[in-house]
Amino acid sequence: MPLQVEIYAAGGIGIGVVAHSGHLRDALDAGADLALQRAIWHPLDDASPRDVGELIIPPDDIHLATSEDAEDFPVHAQWHDILLDVGPYRVSGQMPTMPGFDPGRALARPTGEFVQLRDVSIGLVGEADGTGLNRTMALVNRYMVDRVEADLMLGFFFPGATMVSTSGSESVPPVAPAPAAPDPAVTPPVAAP
Repeated sequence: MPLQVEIYAAGGIGIGVVAHSGHLRDALDAGADLALQRAIWHPLDDASPRDVGELIIPPDDIHLATSEDAEDFPVHAQWHDILLDVGPYRVSGQMPTMPGFDPGRALARPTGEFVQLRDVSIGLVGEADGTGLNRTMALVNRYMVDRVEADLMLGFFFPGATMVSTSGSESVPPVAPAPAAPDPAVTPPVAAP
């Protein structure tokens, strides 16, 4: 059964149909070029959308992908709010971890190129919050992520990304005040030799 998908790339968004039976994640993790049929290209430069027929996208050019396909979500997961900058896109949503997950001690590492998020909002970096597209699920290319804001340090999930903790539990040492300039009226005279 073909899947209706949205593919977010550096220059725009391709919307079309993927002739693949199964989940979108399976098609992306296969590592082959993704062929969108009956595709419409929406460029980010405010040009008009255009019908392109077939669009071939290498998996490494995909920043994120969405589908109406009901992906299987983990059953006993803890969901963490997360904000990502993925190329030109700002993505907010929730990422699953297993209960008790500690990223510093976890033996389990993420597998595959794409990380699943739920309850996703997708906009452009620099746009006002709340102006994005809302989707049930998105698969984010973890190697394309530039910045992560989350309550966990997720360096293993998003290698090379800048991490910003929102947990508030990490203590930041206070900054010592700068030394005050000496007051010339109080400075003792220097004895001549």
